[in-house]
Amino acid sequence: MNLPEALCDQEIDWQEARSHLDEHGFTILPGVLSREICEEIAAYYADDRQFRSRIEMSRYAFGQGEYKSFIYPHLVPLANEWIDRLGKKQPHYPEKLSDFTEQCHRAGQKRATPLLLKYGPGDFNCLHQDLYGEIVFPFQVTFFLSQRGRDFAGGEFVLAEQRPRKQSRVEVLSPNQGDAVIFSVHHRPVRGAQGYYRANLRHGVSTVHSGARCTLGIIFHDAK
Repeated sequence: MNLPEALCDQEIDWQEARSHLDEHGFTILPGVLSREICEEIAAYYADDRQFRSRIEMSRYAFGQGEYKSFIYPHLVPLANEWIDRLGKKQPHYPEKLSDFTEQCHRAGQKRATPLLLKYGPGDFNCLHQDLYGEIVFPFQVTFFLSQRGRDFAGGEFVLAEQRPRKQSRVEVLSPNQGDAVIFSVHHRPVRGAQGYYRANLRHGVSTVHSGARCTLGIIFHDAK
């Protein structure tokens, strides 16, 4: 079974997922991949030793955009709501991923961005934003392929939100193997006393203390 089939087998409450994503800037989809599927995907890391920390998943059968095509339409309604709330002078995101990908390509963003990442003892990822050009889809997804406590220790998923004239708000997540986290790429609208304002978000990974932590990251916009 490939990744798209595995996702389609799950009953995901997308309305609830979008609601939590809208309110908090992230949402967790629990148990969307089985242990067998997680181990199958993670095994590709060892297949190509020319990459020390990441593998472009577009090389493999489940990396041709099918999984992105399954998830993307469920996120487009909220993405377009965020455009309206923030008063952005940009067109709405198209309903089909293929049309959005074409927009990326016309802007010179033609490199696929899904990545398989592996962290070992002492590895971490600083807070950052995955921005690769002018065209940006506001959400991305991380699938957790390893089990905390069994496969690795440490390595929490960290989200930091900075609101104007306020201290940063930090979320520290420890998803289980097979869970997926959908989160904001760079900013989100937050309702204030005088309407919506923009809150800036970054994400990263805390230091892995032992074992190996593997994840599959899906970014919908391509890179230059």
